[in-house]
Amino acid sequence: MTDMDRLQFRTIWISDTHLGTRACQADLLLDFLRRTDCDTLYLVGDIVDGWRLKRFWYWPQSHNDVVQKILRKARKGVKVVFLPGNHDEFGRQFLGQAFGDIHVENSVVHQTADGRRLLVIHGDQFDVVVRHAKWLAHLGGTAYEILLRLNTGLNVLRRSLGFTYWSLSAFLKYRTKKAVDFLGRFEAALAAEAHRQGVDGIICGHVHTAEHRSIEGTLYCNDGDWVESCTALVEHHDGSLEILRWAERPAAVGAVAAGVCGEPSAPVRKVA
Repeated sequence: MTDMDRLQFRTIWISDTHLGTRACQADLLLDFLRRTDCDTLYLVGDIVDGWRLKRFWYWPQSHNDVVQKILRKARKGVKVVFLPGNHDEFGRQFLGQAFGDIHVENSVVHQTADGRRLLVIHGDQFDVVVRHAKWLAHLGGTAYEILLRLNTGLNVLRRSLGFTYWSLSAFLKYRTKKAVDFLGRFEAALAAEAHRQGVDGIICGHVHTAEHRSIEGTLYCNDGDWVESCTALVEHHDGSLEILRWAERPAAVGAVAAGVCGEPSAPVRKVA
């Protein structure tokens, strides 16, 4: 694959890849990393699922390939910033340090090409359950893993029938009132924190729900995840931001199914 074949961005944000779990869509993630270039790559937490690995070791070659691809990007000059989340909170003991050209931070302020200042943080710091009842978060995580296993089996069947990826867990999440209420409170809390810090907006992960919208004049962006939606947030060279839904791109799905990296499909659509 030549440089001309890859999608070019100024900045990429990904989070909640949950490497170390069977739910991780590592093949799609690796395909995304191979077929995109950027100046700065933000790893916005829950990249490695330390909670799951403590209970059961699972680390196939595809997960190792993802890590190696990220390290290779860093060696080639991409600025890589890792902002640990609750599932990879072990990384928080290294805040302010750099390992293999990867910088570890709790939060950073990113300035877009058009001059906007955006706070980047994982977001679990604003999740009351994670902060004050970690045992309950672990219990919920186990139930979520079971749902994701059902989701994986369903999509194996869908792919064999020629259909694109579809998330059962996301479908149920959007139709559960308590989940919708939680997301609303989470988004409002993050937007309020951005306003408090005097920045133009905030970029986070944690809740596995990609979003790009304004909340009372403050930009709220969530880059989604790589277990359900397979999404990333990207900044174009003019400063505009866009959510890429990689699993919905026929070229990406075809490449993963064939075990190779095909060429990108239609050009990405720019948004403000």
